[in-house]
Amino acid sequence: MSYLQKLKQVVEINSYTKNKYGVDKVGTIFDQWLLDLDFKLHLHKRVDIGDHRYYTSTHTKTSKKLLLLGHLDTVFPEGKFETFHEDEEWVYGAGVCDMKGGNIVIVEALSSLKSIENIDILFVSDEETGSDDSKFLSAELAKQYDYCFVYEAAGKNMEVVTARKGVGTFFIDIQGKASHAGNHYVDGCDANLEASYKLQQLVQLTCIEKGTTVNVGKIEGGIGANTISPHSKLTFELRYKTTCERDRVLSEIDKIVSTSFVDGTVSKLSGSIQRDVMQTSDSSLKLIKNLEQIVNKNIPYEERGGVSDANIVSSNGVITLDGFGPYGDGDHTIYERASKKSFEERINFSKKLFKYFIENGDFKKE
Repeated sequence: MSYLQKLKQVVEINSYTKNKYGVDKVGTIFDQWLLDLDFKLHLHKRVDIGDHRYYTSTHTKTSKKLLLLGHLDTVFPEGKFETFHEDEEWVYGAGVCDMKGGNIVIVEALSSLKSIENIDILFVSDEETGSDDSKFLSAELAKQYDYCFVYEAAGKNMEVVTARKGVGTFFIDIQGKASHAGNHYVDGCDANLEASYKLQQLVQLTCIEKGTTVNVGKIEGGIGANTISPHSKLTFELRYKTTCERDRVLSEIDKIVSTSFVDGTVSKLSGSIQRDVMQTSDSSLKLIKNLEQIVNKNIPYEERGGVSDANIVSSNGVITLDGFGPYGDGDHTIYERASKKSFEERINFSKKLFKYFIENGDFKKE
């Protein structure tokens, strides 16, 4: 079976994150392919989402260990976008680049090897909704590894990814006091008014020059035009490029929450950092230089504002590179596509790296 036939097989199965049946069905297909390569499956069963799948190869005590990371879920509910088609240059369908296509690159590259040692694979089932469950598993497993390659889509010029912003989602619940807006206006405590002050303070924490953004994406509150609002809620997101900026903004958020701009209102903060920042490091740049010598070609790299599970592994001290999948665009839309040429490039690229790693026990070049 060619890699395009394999890709078609898994793309035509709906694997929306909340469709446990579909995600698990895709997972069992990858099980078959990887078990045929002598990987051992460790199934992390879940009730409400798909099972996480961890595959281990033969290990030697003296060698470094490499983790290959992907996800099985996609963003479209059943019946929305489940077709697969192709033309001369592109393949089209949900997950062709994000990231069933990347998972196929892993399988195809490994299939060419005579034996596989010290390379393991983790496919999680909930990446598209923030990895709220799998991030704990990813973080725990990461402690075992020296390197991690993540098979999210490559850049337009086949860039790998050395950095991704951190992201957190937060909520501020504001309690005020209801009163009649006509007869007892001064007796109320306006939670909506308090929310408006807090919104402005939050947005002012944005620093475009440093790559920090705070976006209040949703506001809820009030009962009606004739009632002073007794409750309001702000939902906002923080994205940042450095841990210094993370700490600055989190400290300022606490101050905003604890300050009552409207007397009598009380506010409560909830939410958390979902994925911490992945920063370009000397170690990741040195790894790229070593990989360039192995494949005998230049490897371009870039930083991205979006997040992936690379953030989780990187923040646990593993030398991590992302963007090892095929190049594509239109992800999260019905126009998602991936370049056939980029599949060939990425499969051959990974073959060379895996072969060298197994033969030498590391990516270091003397």
